[in-house]
Amino acid sequence: QVQLVESGGGLVQAGGSLRLSCAFSGRTFSSYAMGWFRQAPGKEREFVAAISRIGGSRDYAGSVAGRFAISRDGVKNTVVLQMDSLKPEDTAVYYCAAEARPYGFSTRENDYDYWGQGTQVTVSS
Repeated sequence: QVQLVESGGGLVQAGGSLRLSCAFSGRTFSSYAMGWFRQAPGKEREFVAAISRIGGSRDYAGSVAGRFAISRDGVKNTVVLQMDSLKPEDTAVYYCAAEARPYGFSTRENDYDYWGQGTQVTVSS
């Protein structure tokens, strides 16, 4: 069983930065593609970013491309979402997710096998 624990959320002013981290345990980290999703109040959960199991490919939602960066550390078994130039519309609960697949990654939440509990990000204007 995979466990995912997010950290790093908080309150930040517009234009600021936050660094979210997700600690992976329970299985072999390199067997899983990793993704970040978010859910704002009253909205459905949406894709933010994903990275393949070895880190060779990445993808971002259009709304965060150029501002967010996803990376993974195979020694620490963590995946990081660096968020810069934050906007009030980035306010949401951010979730880390793991998908068992040999190549690439999915941008669909239903394809992910394991989820963290979420961390709140609030961006004030």
